[in-house]
Amino acid sequence: MDKIVVAIPTFRRPESLLRLLKALEGLSTSLSVSVLVADNDKERSEGLRLCAGLSPSYRWPLESVLVRERGISQARNALISRAFAGGCDFVAMIDDDEWPSQRWLDELVRMQRATAADLVQGSILFECPPEKMQYRACEGISSIRRPSGAVDMLQGAGNLLIARACLQGLAQPFFDPQFGLSGGEDAEFFVRAARAGKRFAWCDEAIVYGEIPSERLRLSWILSRAFSVGNSDMHVALKHSSSWRVRVAEAAKISGALLLAPVLAIPLALFPSRRLAAPRLFFRAAGKAVAMLGIRHEGYARP
Repeated sequence: MDKIVVAIPTFRRPESLLRLLKALEGLSTSLSVSVLVADNDKERSEGLRLCAGLSPSYRWPLESVLVRERGISQARNALISRAFAGGCDFVAMIDDDEWPSQRWLDELVRMQRATAADLVQGSILFECPPEKMQYRACEGISSIRRPSGAVDMLQGAGNLLIARACLQGLAQPFFDPQFGLSGGEDAEFFVRAARAGKRFAWCDEAIVYGEIPSERLRLSWILSRAFSVGNSDMHVALKHSSSWRVRVAEAAKISGALLLAPVLAIPLALFPSRRLAAPRLFFRAAGKAVAMLGIRHEGYARP
């Protein structure tokens, strides 16, 4: 029987973490499951205390560890190292503001067996409030899903199955600590995995649900997120290509986007569902431009 560790990075979300842990108890699966939580908050350690209270009566073996150095990369690395050191076959990562459907794990493993993929990502569904439907296409609010099957690239580590074979030949640390406070650590990991010949698959049936906190439904958060994504994406691109031709081409694209966005803003303003496309394009390009100057936007530095 396959042994699978559900790995959860957490930081100051005890209520969301509790919801996730309760949902995991309701999984319908015959797999050998255990749950590992990495609390990345050395000051409060709320996740650590929550797991200690639940562990004696929890359905699955439940363990928690404290990761003292701040950063999502640091938490993910701690989870992978501890999980695979225990002899598991797979690690299934899920974020602390998500919760799974009942057959989530079985569907991920089914797709891995069908495709022999090293990494399998499942879909993440968000429900945008009706009064905020103009935001539904924005990062962090839009659902993430694709048709099931082999794919060339993945989109995030929030709903991700990692096979033990995936780590063979990859340099450690698997998630680059430089991206720990900026995000983009998952995208950088996927680029390295692809270059190492690892295979990817998508499983639309392996659904998890995501929370949309109220602060995400603000224009300031949406534009900040676009800036952050552009910044981290460019840092990933620059890390893996030192060619001056690539830099010139990227600079040209950035300049074009910065010039085009204000022009597009006026006609797109006529369509409520597209009004934010031009501002998001501008802020994403601005984030990339700042990255070209060597500046890293560390949006997760503040709690």
